[in-house]
Amino acid sequence: MSNPISRALDSFWALVSLGKTKRVVEEANKEAARIAKEAEEKQGTLLKDARAESQKMRAAAETEYRERRSEVQRQERRIAQKEDNLDRKLEGIEKKERQAREKEEQAEALKGQIGEKIRLQVVELERISGFSKDEALAQLFKKVEDSLEMEAAKKINEIDQRIREEADMKARKAIALAIQRLTSDVVSETTVTVVPIPSDDMKGRLIGREGRNIRALEQATGVDLIIDDTPEAVTLSGYDPIRRQVARVALQKLMLDGRIHPARIEDMVKKAQEEIAEELKKAGEQAVIESGVMGLSRELVEVLGRLKYRTSYGQNVLKHSVEVAHLAGIMAAEIGANIQVCKAGGLLHDLGKALTHEIEGNHADIGGELARKYGLKAEIAKAIEEHHVDDRINVEAFIVAAADAISGARPGARRDTAELYVKRLQDLETCANSFPGVEKSFAIQAGREVRILVKPQEVDDLRAAKLAHDVAEKIHDTMIYPGQIKVTVIRETRASGMAM
Repeated sequence: MSNPISRALDSFWALVSLGKTKRVVEEANKEAARIAKEAEEKQGTLLKDARAESQKMRAAAETEYRERRSEVQRQERRIAQKEDNLDRKLEGIEKKERQAREKEEQAEALKGQIGEKIRLQVVELERISGFSKDEALAQLFKKVEDSLEMEAAKKINEIDQRIREEADMKARKAIALAIQRLTSDVVSETTVTVVPIPSDDMKGRLIGREGRNIRALEQATGVDLIIDDTPEAVTLSGYDPIRRQVARVALQKLMLDGRIHPARIEDMVKKAQEEIAEELKKAGEQAVIESGVMGLSRELVEVLGRLKYRTSYGQNVLKHSVEVAHLAGIMAAEIGANIQVCKAGGLLHDLGKALTHEIEGNHADIGGELARKYGLKAEIAKAIEEHHVDDRINVEAFIVAAADAISGARPGARRDTAELYVKRLQDLETCANSFPGVEKSFAIQAGREVRILVKPQEVDDLRAAKLAHDVAEKIHDTMIYPGQIKVTVIRETRASGMAM
């Protein structure tokens, strides 16, 4: 029984399941038909949109194509017009070239004809004038040269007058103010130093047994000790003033001590050297303070102090350097230049003289190298190097050179021997007499002026001005002199008659 019932139940549930499945299938078919219909409707809409978009794009492309084609046609028309213009220009250029060639050929033909005519004219002129072509050119050049020389003389005279009128007032004002505002002492020294001694008996003690003391002193100091008949004095001779000063101090110490022998001499010379070194250092510091130049290194100040016992034509170099620093600073303030550079250049312009015997070269170059070595400005080194040259670069170098000349040329600053003084006057007169047309010349005012008498029949007024300029140039180029030398040309014409 159980088996048929179970089978019956199974059949029933199978029928129920089959019915549900049919309904599910039918619903699924309906849903699939609905979805398919919606998809078909959407596809139709998309196709319509795509067709519309495609038509829009095609219309736009056709419009752009028509515009591009129109632009290309316009470009083609412009290019065609340019080609036509170029063709016309090319034809014009070719026509002008043909005309130019024709004119050139005509010009060559005319040139040949003109050259032949000129040659015939030259031959005829030579026959008429009696001069060859070269002789006529020489006379023409001489006439032009004389005319140009006359014009040059006029120009030189005009330029000299204008320069003097414009520059004299300013230069005199600056120099006069600088000189008036500065006062300084004059210190003169020579190559010998006289040391007084208490009595003539001291001379024998200084000489020592068989001259051993005097030899020891000379060897230790490097100077010559001259003991002669001069009462109560001995002489120290040497070109190095510092060594002479060391020997003087050592000699004074020995005479005060009373013990004079070689060992004691060496001790006293060492003490004198230390004392003089300290004195030179203080002298350098005092010069720096007095001139108002700050920022110098200790080594540079010590080298500067060594100028205390050096002289130039009897003028103390250290005093001269301080004086130049003051003058340069005053002139720089008057004309608006760099005051500190001018002061430093003026103070250190003769620095190389302290080392001239130790280093090769002139004192200006040595001073410039020392300035660079100890870190001074390039302008200061240039002013030191260029204070004795003509082709200076900056205004500070000119001011230092001018201050140096003023300090060395002022009356009483330096002394010169009579032989050198007379020789300088003779050289000035010889230089002036070397020019044609000069009758006599006279160097006057201690060589500050040269007056030249010329032959009036050979030198006219304009050439007199040119002669003064030429003589001044030759003096400047060939002679060494302090300050300025004035050249005056005098031309005098005299006419006389006699009544009978």
